[in-house]
Amino acid sequence: ALLRGYPLYKPVVSAINGPCLAAGTELVLGTDIRIAADHATFGLTEVKRGIIPAGGGLVRLPRQVPYAKAMEILLVGESISAAEAHRIGMVNEVVPASELMGHAEAFAARIAGNGPLAVRKAKEAVVRGTGANLEEANRIEGQCVAEVMSSEDAREGPRAFVEKRKPDFKGH
Repeated sequence: ALLRGYPLYKPVVSAINGPCLAAGTELVLGTDIRIAADHATFGLTEVKRGIIPAGGGLVRLPRQVPYAKAMEILLVGESISAAEAHRIGMVNEVVPASELMGHAEAFAARIAGNGPLAVRKAKEAVVRGTGANLEEANRIEGQCVAEVMSSEDAREGPRAFVEKRKPDFKGH
C-alpha cells in the first residue's frame, strides 16, 4: 500500500514460496515478474473478514487477469493454487520449491543483462500508459522511445550485435 502512489520504473522480480494472501498478494501484484513455488497459494481474502483490499489489489488485479477471475478472487475470498494463478496469468512460472530462488535469480539476471535504460523506460512507458487513453499512452511511449534512442546504449547495442560481442551498456 505504501508504494501505490510511487511509480517504480526498475523491474521487480518476486519469488513466492508458500501462502501469499491478502496484503501478500497485493504486494505481488505490484511486481513485474512472478515465479511461484508449486505449493504457493494466492488470494485476496479480506471479504471473509468483512473488509476489502486496501493495498492496490482492487485496482491492479482486474487490470492483470481476466475480469471474471478477478471478481471471483475478490468477491469469494478463497485462495487459488499456484497452477491456477499461472493459468490466469497472475504468475509467469511455477517451479518446484527447491528451484524457486535459482529460477527467480536467473530471470532477474536475464533482465539485468539488457540495456538498463531500455528496461527502465520500457517499464515506465507501461506504468504511465496503463489506464491512459490511446493518445496519451502513445505520447508517453514516444517520450520514452526518444530518450532511449538518443542514448549511448542505443548506439552500443546494435554495434555490439553487428560486431558479435556482448554489449557494454552504461545506462545512459
